[in-house]
Amino acid sequence: MKSSIIARQIDIQGIVQGVGFRPHVFKLAAQHKITGTVANTSAGVIIHAQGSSDTIDAFHQDLIRHPPPLAHIAKVTVHQRETEDHHGFTISKSSGLLEKSALITPDTSVCEDCRSELFDPADRRYRYPFINCTNCGPRYTIINDIPYDRPSTSMKKFIMCPACQAEYDEPANRRFHAQPNACPVCGPKVSLFDNRRRPVKADDPIQKTIDLLAEGFIVTIKGLGGFHLAADAVSVSAVARLRKRKAREENRWRLWPPICPRSVDLPG
Repeated sequence: MKSSIIARQIDIQGIVQGVGFRPHVFKLAAQHKITGTVANTSAGVIIHAQGSSDTIDAFHQDLIRHPPPLAHIAKVTVHQRETEDHHGFTISKSSGLLEKSALITPDTSVCEDCRSELFDPADRRYRYPFINCTNCGPRYTIINDIPYDRPSTSMKKFIMCPACQAEYDEPANRRFHAQPNACPVCGPKVSLFDNRRRPVKADDPIQKTIDLLAEGFIVTIKGLGGFHLAADAVSVSAVARLRKRKAREENRWRLWPPICPRSVDLPG
């Protein structure tokens, strides 16, 4: 006898936005033949799941036991709901609540898949410095509001090209609903400026920056979370100028750890 169809609402709180959680739910729902919806809210993720009691139980257990790599589930609440007219499983438009309590993952270093693409001359993202996917890349430093969706981030100004949009829309792609998704055609680009904020012409700004560092220049690099001062650490003159400009001309040996693992003679 065929099991009757029931519906449950599963509310999940924790680090479940910006980590590929909705695409993960989408794929699990397809595996378990669950119909319904998943959406971001300002409190986390909300799932409406329909199926037999056994399939929903199995779907629920897989959600808890096998979350995406960057996700952290803090709380799960389940409610019985009336069944609705669903013919598949969809990622719905995000919704907001009065209380905003969703947690956002910090920026994450490049994953092995993206690293492989980054150094593959045949890949369309070869040496693209803003490469990312659902398992890595910027999160916290690009978000302006929750729920976490592209229009609520600094990426809203960058319209995805057809190739990136196809990745974003394809459930089997690891960039499925990756909000910072971009490439050299449609995403942010690297620019180089002099100390008077005038553009510096360079076919490859990154290589030009490397050359400038090798020549002893001090370079300010704008990263995801702030600005980084860079200089050739083995260049005495470059380091001296950097220390002078930062007003850090104290005796360099004061930075030596107060407790050493073994007895050493410090230079005078």
